[in-house]
Amino acid sequence: MVLDQIAGARPTGVERVSLDEALGRVLAQDVHAERDAPPLDRSMRDGYAVRAADLPGPLRIAGEVAAGQRFAGTVGPGEAVEIMTGAPVPDGADAVVMLEHCETASGLVTCRKPAQPGQNISKRGVDSLAGDLLLSAGARIRPQEIALLASNGLANVEVFQRPSVAIIATGDELVGLQDAPSPHQIRNSNTPALAAQVKRAGGEPVALPAARDTVEATLELVLEGLEADLLLLSGGVSAGKHDVVEEALRRAGASFHFDRVLIQPGQPLVFGHARGKPFFGLPGNPASTFVCFEVFARAALDALSGCAPGELALTWARLARPFSHKPGLTRFLPARVNQAGSLEPVRWSGSGDIPALTRANCFLVAMPEQPEYQAGDWIQVLSL
Repeated sequence: MVLDQIAGARPTGVERVSLDEALGRVLAQDVHAERDAPPLDRSMRDGYAVRAADLPGPLRIAGEVAAGQRFAGTVGPGEAVEIMTGAPVPDGADAVVMLEHCETASGLVTCRKPAQPGQNISKRGVDSLAGDLLLSAGARIRPQEIALLASNGLANVEVFQRPSVAIIATGDELVGLQDAPSPHQIRNSNTPALAAQVKRAGGEPVALPAARDTVEATLELVLEGLEADLLLLSGGVSAGKHDVVEEALRRAGASFHFDRVLIQPGQPLVFGHARGKPFFGLPGNPASTFVCFEVFARAALDALSGCAPGELALTWARLARPFSHKPGLTRFLPARVNQAGSLEPVRWSGSGDIPALTRANCFLVAMPEQPEYQAGDWIQVLSL
C-alpha cells in the first residue's frame, strides 16, 4: 500500500554533482558505455601469449608486453610473448598460458599444459559494447557504480535532489540530550536515530522540536513538518488518552491509508497524506520506531528520492538455537548473524530496549502462523 500510494511521487529536482559527492545519491540520467569494454583483447593472467596449436613448444620468447603497452610485432609460428595481466594480446596469438604452467631456459618457453584458443583472454567488448545502457536513471550510486562511472569518464553526474524529511518526536516525557531527566522522563533518542536512518537512506533530515501531548502543540509542528517532502512522527499513535497525533493530523486535513499493522514491534503504525505530503506516525518505543522506518517509511523515502521501486532487504539464515514466539503477529526481533553464518536471536526486554538494538546486526522475521522454530531451521532475516 505504501508503494501504491507513493507511486506518483517525484523528486523535487535535479542537480549535478562531482563523482566525489555522488555516493549514495540517485542517478537522474541514463549512462551509456563510452566505448567497448575492454577496448581490445587483453590477458587475464601473467604468462605467455601463444598460438595454441604450437604447444607444448619449446617456443622462442620474442619479447614481452605489460599493461599499458602494446607489442609492436606479431606472434609467429613457434613464438611466444611474455605478457602481464591486463596487457593487450599481441596480434597472432590466440591464447595465454599461465606463468605457473611454463618452464623457461635459454630464451625458450615450454608449456606443461595444452591450451584452447581464447584461453585466459578477455575479448574486446565482452563486458559491454559502446553505446550499451549501463545504468538507468533511478539507480542508487554505490561504490561499484562509482567505479563504472569513473571508467566511462564521468567526472560529474546528474542526480535527483535529496528529499527533505521532517522529524517530530512527541511526548511530555521527553527531554533534550543535554538535560538531566527526572525518573519519570527520558531523553529524546528517536529524533537523532531517525535522522541517522534518513541520512543512511539518502534523505535530508529536518529535526523539529519535540511536541507536547496536546493537539494544539502537535498540530503546530505538524503544519511546519508538512513543508518537507515527507513527515515522520514518533509516539502518540496508540489508543491512550494523551495519544493526540492522529487528531492533530485530522485537523491538518489528513487522509489515512492505514493506522495499524499486524507486526511486533510496531502495531500502531499510521500512514497517510496531508496537504499533498505523505506522513508516517511511527510508534514511540525505539525498536518500534526503528523497525517501522526500515519496513515501511524507507520505501516511501526511496520513491521520493527517485529510486526504482525495490523490495525489502530480506534474506534467509539458519537458526543457531531453538526459538519460539507468540503466534498471530509477524515479529521483527533483533538478531545477529555470527561468523559461521548462523542466526542468533538477541536477548531483549521489549521494544524500549535500545542496548539490544546495538547488539543486533539484523532482525529475524518470525511468521505469525509458526510459533516454534528449531535449531537449524531456515528463517527470514531483514538485513541492515
